[in-house]
Amino acid sequence: MSSIENSRELAENKLILLYIIHNLESPVTNLLITKIILENKLMNYIFLQQYLDELCEGKFLAKIDADEKLSYSISPAGKQSLEYFTSLIPAGIKARIDEALIKYKKSKKNEINIQSDFVAVKENEYIVSLRICEGSFTYIDLKMSVGSRNDANKICDNWAQNSEKLYSRILSALTDTGSDNFGK
Repeated sequence: MSSIENSRELAENKLILLYIIHNLESPVTNLLITKIILENKLMNYIFLQQYLDELCEGKFLAKIDADEKLSYSISPAGKQSLEYFTSLIPAGIKARIDEALIKYKKSKKNEINIQSDFVAVKENEYIVSLRICEGSFTYIDLKMSVGSRNDANKICDNWAQNSEKLYSRILSALTDTGSDNFGK
């Protein structure tokens, strides 16, 4: 392979990464981009990681390290480069990527998202927020005040482990007018 072909493949692969990250909700985890790339046989893992690092060094991507998850988001320079050079991505590859992204977005849309968090309002007062969502639909959004950080942590942990059962019990208690069903 000549150096011109190598340069073209390098540019194409970096554009593929920019294209995927641009078309997903930012930030995109390293795990997700790796999954999409490897499942669609677009490049090997070592080149993928190398290209991601090079795109970050060139300020085309921003690296985000939050909650022990490495993620990427496209920078304005990355968007501009993608806008100018999208045509260098072969149509067949772009179609495969678009199909993979549609499948991912559909599965993500139907994914149940369980959230629990708390904030300190003042000393010995914490607001705990609990949610269950599926796509854009919210099943429950519950906020309550508790008197200690320890209680707030316990509630969040319990919600994360038992949210489906707790939601069912809350719904049952609120819709049952005949008896005290909540304590059972």
